[in-house]
Amino acid sequence: MEAPTTPSPIRFDTHPDRYKHWKLDLAQKDQGVARLVLDIPEDGGLRPGYVLKLNSYDLGVDIELADAIQRVRFEHPEVRTIVFESGKDRIFSSGANIYMLGASTHAFKVNFCKFTNETRLYLEDASKESGISSIAALNGIASGGGYELALACDEIHLQEDGASAVSLPECPLLAVLPGTGGLTRLVDKRKIRRDLADVFSTLAEGVRGKRAKDWGLVDSVIPRSKFKEAILARATALAGSSKRKDAKGAGLPLVPVSPERREDGKKHVSEYRHVTMVIDEAKRVAEVTVRGPEGAPVKTGEELRKQGNDAWVLRAFRELDDALLDLRFNFLEVGLLVIKTRGDLEAVRAHDEALLALAEQDWLAREVLLLQRRVIKRLDTSSRSIFALVDEGSCFSGSLLELALAADRVYMKDDEDHEEAIRVALSGSNFGPLPMGNGLTRLQSRFLARPAQVEELAAKKAPLTTREAMAAGIVTLSPDAIDWDDEVRVAIEERASLSPDAMTGMEASLRWGGPETLETKIFGRLSAWQNWIFTRPNATGQRGALTVYGKPERAEFDWRRA
Repeated sequence: MEAPTTPSPIRFDTHPDRYKHWKLDLAQKDQGVARLVLDIPEDGGLRPGYVLKLNSYDLGVDIELADAIQRVRFEHPEVRTIVFESGKDRIFSSGANIYMLGASTHAFKVNFCKFTNETRLYLEDASKESGISSIAALNGIASGGGYELALACDEIHLQEDGASAVSLPECPLLAVLPGTGGLTRLVDKRKIRRDLADVFSTLAEGVRGKRAKDWGLVDSVIPRSKFKEAILARATALAGSSKRKDAKGAGLPLVPVSPERREDGKKHVSEYRHVTMVIDEAKRVAEVTVRGPEGAPVKTGEELRKQGNDAWVLRAFRELDDALLDLRFNFLEVGLLVIKTRGDLEAVRAHDEALLALAEQDWLAREVLLLQRRVIKRLDTSSRSIFALVDEGSCFSGSLLELALAADRVYMKDDEDHEEAIRVALSGSNFGPLPMGNGLTRLQSRFLARPAQVEELAAKKAPLTTREAMAAGIVTLSPDAIDWDDEVRVAIEERASLSPDAMTGMEASLRWGGPETLETKIFGRLSAWQNWIFTRPNATGQRGALTVYGKPERAEFDWRRA
């Protein structure tokens, strides 16, 4: 009997030259329009064992989509509208591949939904923050995740041909929920009446034509003969009114961050230029160290473009993003992420302030700042416990201090003999540019009961010692130098020993205080409800709806409501 093979690690670096599923068409960029055409080969799955029929997708499709959106933002300032189209006739997308979901582990399903959610939110962020509108041109059926992608766009236009329809069939067909924010976007974003949304979400066949328009599920219904012409006209009009049309300066082609990955004894090491991640699977702990910048910060658009992919403010955060995704998908048993920094506090602060000033006048600098925001949000939604350790040589300042503020606990060493070497510092990055998904800064979220504390911290220009940081409420615990090693070790061992299910639920509940937004609802509902429903026998049991989909037998339900 052959030993089972270990799945290949999932990687997130890609390029339009290597896309299998999407085509980034820039033929109309002089009109401010880019087309992203979805044409999924049936045999193009990320893993064997399922066929991607009817433009159904898997994680590989979303990896390309995330890359394409990011490239439009960084590389093509002339693009002000993205049109999402299908390369197949009479089908836009049938959503996430059901057989892929049925064959996947519970952890993979949830992580898949989470990454897809982040990508949809990134598309909405491109519209709100960068002036890049998006249109879903539905030339056929858009069901499940296909319609959820459309819901993330600014406008949805449906082809009128008697067959094209939109649907969210997960509840009636699979006994699960639309996993990438579909229900939330129906009522919170498109503000569809609750009763109509209820009917729609239980109609496996969906809604078409005039009814789809009347219910608010689409923005217009266009005859097939006029569809392409009307879509281009609308896309061009949106591009003409975009705030991005005044963007000056060249774009920046993105290159892979390409870490060196090696085995060090029983540990897995990923070595980037500014980030090192060490995975100790036996202890279920990952340690990520982010190194601060060297050299002078960029202060002009020309300098930023000259440094390009090597600019610390961009590269360090792209590396951290890649490490977080590697940890999320490829090391499922790691329960605790320990974050450290190394470098000069003032250098980090200088780079922060220079970027903030430049972002006021240069679109590319603003995109860098928005990428930093997105990466730290990815840390917020990590299903890992997060501890930040502040000791000699740390540079938790400004944007890097946000990593500590995102942590569940911050430990800072109390050592009077090395007081000047153990400090934290604030910059303008801590007071608005890098908000959480709830719309508040991490400091505002930290001090919900004492909002005046944030104003007091804004006035603190000098770096804070351990005792000052404790008094300011930035630090959780401050072991003294004698006890530091033992206290940190015990805390790490204790946390890694606790139930991952309990910790994931606890952390998701505690991290999202303050106001609720579309974003927090999406992640909150995914974490609490989709996670739960995926484990229920009605969905994934031996005779669950997702398990028996496509087979002759019918699903069997436990009819008790919990």
